[in-house]
Amino acid sequence: MWTGAAALLLLGVGSATAMMGKASPAVERTSLWIDTAVKGEMRREIRANGILVPRQIRWITAGAPASVQETLVDPGAMVKADTIILRLANPELASKLQRAQAALNGADAEVAAARTSLASQLLDQRAAHVQADSEWRIADIKLRANKRALDAGVISNIEFRQSEITEQQTGARASLEAQRVESFKSNMQAQLRAAQARRDELASELNLVSQQLASLEVRAGIDGILQQVDVEPGQQVELGAKLARVARPDELIARLQVAELLAKDLRLGLPATVDTRNGLAKGHVIRIDPAVRNATVTVDVAMDGAMPAGARPDLSVDGRILLGTLSNVVNIGRPASAVPGAESTLFVIRAGESTALRTPVRFGAVSSDRVEVVQGLAPGDQAVLSDASQWSDHDSLRLR
Repeated sequence: MWTGAAALLLLGVGSATAMMGKASPAVERTSLWIDTAVKGEMRREIRANGILVPRQIRWITAGAPASVQETLVDPGAMVKADTIILRLANPELASKLQRAQAALNGADAEVAAARTSLASQLLDQRAAHVQADSEWRIADIKLRANKRALDAGVISNIEFRQSEITEQQTGARASLEAQRVESFKSNMQAQLRAAQARRDELASELNLVSQQLASLEVRAGIDGILQQVDVEPGQQVELGAKLARVARPDELIARLQVAELLAKDLRLGLPATVDTRNGLAKGHVIRIDPAVRNATVTVDVAMDGAMPAGARPDLSVDGRILLGTLSNVVNIGRPASAVPGAESTLFVIRAGESTALRTPVRFGAVSSDRVEVVQGLAPGDQAVLSDASQWSDHDSLRLR
């Protein structure tokens, strides 16, 4: 009987003869993948391939329709935030800037004229109010004097009534003029706000054109490495077109592609180890893509310390994410068909036997290279982990 190494996935070569019932037809010699079930701790790890990507990437886009004049920096060069990478040209922007500046100057003049005119009208309204208030006060004094004269019998009741009506009319007029002053103040503020809003709109247009004109000198925006330039001299670009990409090389993360079958147990903060093939770096999971693409889930791992020497963007890496450790469980190398919590069958070799019998097993938790066996295997049992579909009609395999 071939003996597989415990807790390791090893390839054993033996002679397999399939048997069904009493018939034992000969089959072609083949290589078998056999492992021994053990009981103890089982590290639940997810292994996945991926690449290193910058954590901070800045895509530079065109701020205005333009043509590319020249490229000043080649990809791969270190750049500062104010480094000019490209020069673009758009002759219409200069004249557009002049028109916008002239329109803003006109709007400033309109705001100033409106403020002066409205202030003058407010003074006129206040003057009318003061005049009406003075007339009311005079009428009030006459009314009180006529009241004393009426009491003394000097004037008639008709004259007193006339002075009383005059005092009421002037009082009402003074009140009306006061209301007009307050109403004009509100109207004055509304007109000034409208004029100022028009002026601010033109100022915004001027600022936009100024920004577009400044964007013709395309700058890096951040300190880092110019990773790529997507345009060539003479090319026409539209507003928002991608021009170049700058990344911070000192802040790299590992972007791993995890099989969707294993991704269900992932959560943020899980510890991980990234192998750059020039050293190991420890980190933790910071992002799990909610979508599944090509049967994989994208997982980002941030490093807890410095990356090994030679780490650079787009470098291929291998990652291991630790889900946890199970204690005192029966586990074996993971067959390709193992699904967590599912039942399956394996060809199992009991201790002291040379025949592998098809045995139903129930799997528990899975890892990238190990699987928990809840039922069907005992410690020391060996199982054929290779694809056994060619023997789907047989219940046993004789190994020699």
